[in-house]
Amino acid sequence: MKNFKYIARNLEGARKEGVKQAVSPNDVLAYLRKEGFTPIYVDEMVAAAPKTRQKTRRKHIKSAELATLCWQLTTMVEGGIPLTTALETVAEDIDNLRLQEILLQILEKIEKGDTLSASLALFPNVFNQFSQSMILAGETGGNLPQALHRLAEYFDNRDKLAKKVKGAMAYPVFVLSFIFLIVIFIMTFIIPRFRIIFEQFSGELPAFTRVFMGFYDMLRHNLLQTTGGVLLLIISLAFTLKTNKGHYLFCKIVLRIPLLGKIITHAFLVTFCRTMSTLLSSGVSLLEIFNILAVMTNNDVIKNAILKSRESAVAGSRISASLSAPGFFPNMITKMIQVGEESGSLSRVLERTANYYERKVDSTISTLIGLLEPIMIVTVGAIVLVVVLALYLPIFTMSNVTG
Repeated sequence: MKNFKYIARNLEGARKEGVKQAVSPNDVLAYLRKEGFTPIYVDEMVAAAPKTRQKTRRKHIKSAELATLCWQLTTMVEGGIPLTTALETVAEDIDNLRLQEILLQILEKIEKGDTLSASLALFPNVFNQFSQSMILAGETGGNLPQALHRLAEYFDNRDKLAKKVKGAMAYPVFVLSFIFLIVIFIMTFIIPRFRIIFEQFSGELPAFTRVFMGFYDMLRHNLLQTTGGVLLLIISLAFTLKTNKGHYLFCKIVLRIPLLGKIITHAFLVTFCRTMSTLLSSGVSLLEIFNILAVMTNNDVIKNAILKSRESAVAGSRISASLSAPGFFPNMITKMIQVGEESGSLSRVLERTANYYERKVDSTISTLIGLLEPIMIVTVGAIVLVVVLALYLPIFTMSNVTG
């Protein structure tokens, strides 16, 4: 039944309008004539279209979005839905327009006869080599749903780990920005007012105040040169980091920063163990696993350690011995892998090791935040103390002389 809006008049000219449920407009016309009315207007009422969700176009596709995509595909493929239908259904419901376009292009390639792994390889910035190898292993072994399930877990764990590391970095960045704003406020609004007061002093200012005001004058009169110097330094560092030696040195320094270097190292060890566990259980060759792990980090020190381990494995060494060669991987990793090799349960041992280092990441982040809070409070207090002493010492001195 449909809803029809009508307007009609009777023989006396009285107007009548309303809504009538009917199968067709003819039924409404017949109803009105039967009631003694002459139809003037009859039209079907169309229901308002539901509001569509606002879709966004982002250059960066988040791990959480890829995890959701893989979970949806896993559920559909396990339920017997063809892969092309599953991709088309998921693409219609995705908010990220860029990811939607990529899925539609993948769908088009599959409909032309390409495999899913070959189609994913066309978008290496979104689906890395690990994703391609996982899907290829699932297609080769005839177990694509399991490969999608493992891939979904991988993206899920990567998203959780990234959020933990970003959470550890957010607090110090916020506090340092706050300190920077405090310094700018003091130098812009507070110190100039006290300078006017100091110019009216007949006596000599205390030495601490003179040094402080001299430093302030140097910054104020050379602000343009100081800003230019800072910018030049930043540009020089940026160009240095683009060189192989400069980037390697920077990566080495980052890994040696207390607590922060430990968080980065342990976070990679979590990724290393989980990735190797997943790929080994999927039947991916060891050499290919090392190649995949090497491109999963931007740190040159870690990348060199993986490549050296790969060379050792190519020479015929066991996994545990090859990881000991570069001296980067802790004894915990090599011993656990040795136990896994000897017991024939390497994949399970690697997963447990990943869980262990994930707990260490959580513990280190808690320690870092716990230490940063008092350090930042003391830093802010020290800045305020220096400014207060420098600006109020002349006033205290004048009070003592007057007394």
